[in-house]
Formats: sequence, structure tokens, C-alpha cells
Amino acid sequence: MEQPGERRERGLKTLRHLSGEAEPTVVASLADIAPDLGRFIAEFAYGDVLTRPELDLRDRELVTIGALAALGNAAPQLRFHINGALNAGCTRTEVIEALIQIAVYAGFPAAINAVEAAREVFAARDAER
Repeated sequence: MEQPGERRERGLKTLRHLSGEAEPTVVASLADIAPDLGRFIAEFAYGDVLTRPELDLRDRELVTIGALAALGNAAPQLRFHINGALNAGCTRTEVIEALIQIAVYAGFPAAINAVEAAREVFAARDAER
């Protein structure tokens, strides 16, 4: 039987890989006000769902950015996952193509806003070089 600490560690490992951070900001930022939410994110979202073996991490990240872009109101999370998709091995071209695909289903404004979020992430990564 799996222990909760194993789920958390698996989730934190995935978060570290996607974010490139030693201490994932999303969990740390909730520690003082909503530590249980941070725990749910680490254990369930990243420890259970994003580590399922049926898709590799790069494909899961493409699905995630499509879903977040379609929501139209999750720009910070979309930027995080665009960066995460790049860290998981996606190319910039693949990220943009995934965002273009949502135009048909979520509308052109959602796709345009998502491409702008990608532009911000790409520019920040270029500035770090």
C-alpha cells in the first residue's frame, strides 16, 4: 500500500522537473494560508494524475496547456505549464501548434491570448540565456 508521503514526493519531483525550481513556488506560496491546497496539488494533481504512465510527461503537458488555454482565465497556470512543456521536451513549435488547435473549440480570442502567454514565456527563457 502506498504511503501519502510517496505520493507527495512523486508529485514534488514532477513539479520540480516542470518548474525547474528546487522548491516549487506553487506549493510554497500556499504554506502560510492554505497548506492543504498545496498538499492536494502535490499529492493528487502532480503525484497521482500527472504521473500516470499512459502518456509521457511532454504529451500530458500539451494536453494541460490546451485545457488551460481553453479556459481563458488561467494565464498564470498556462504560463507555468508552457514553461513546463518546454522543460518536458516539447519544442516551441509544438506548443504553438497545440495552442492553434484550440481556436476551433475555444475560439480565436482564447487561442490568441494563449499564444501571447507563450510569447511571454519564450521571451523570459531567452532573457535567461
